[in-house]
Amino acid sequence: MGKIIFYEDKNFSGRHFECSHDCADLTCLLSRCNSIRVESGSFMIYEKPDFTGNQYFMRRGEYPDFHQWTGVTDSVSSCRHICTPASFNVRLYERIEFGGQMMDLMDDCPSVMDRFHVNDIFSCTVTDGNWLFYEHPNYRGRMYLILPGEYKRFSEWGGRTARVGSIRRIMDY
Repeated sequence: MGKIIFYEDKNFSGRHFECSHDCADLTCLLSRCNSIRVESGSFMIYEKPDFTGNQYFMRRGEYPDFHQWTGVTDSVSSCRHICTPASFNVRLYERIEFGGQMMDLMDDCPSVMDRFHVNDIFSCTVTDGNWLFYEHPNYRGRMYLILPGEYKRFSEWGGRTARVGSIRRIMDY
């Protein structure tokens, strides 16, 4: 079980809300979010309600102002608790609807291009674990949470393009 605390003001002050589960709409509870404390577990936070908009992965730690996780905005409107599984497996495809070259991955991949010689991942199937896809190599840029299931096209995981530069397993480090 995880626990995350959202604070309206910087440095863990002002009104706050504690959460240990998925919450599709935080806007009725807090008008803004300027600091976060993750006491246990891992969470994905979203700028918009219903787990949409830009996503940011939060692991155990303290984030005294929003620049610590986004640098852009104090808008946090939903969050998802991420469980850490025992095993990891994702199958990547270079075309939509599971077409083209297929690539299996069971560990972190700092550069999709270096490892698989492709720039874009158009679809994937996750059988084990939770993953983060990053737009750029070395775990940089916009990130996307990939949960177990089938994704026939990149738009189903929220991607704006098929560009995936790096991939990381979500685990308790």
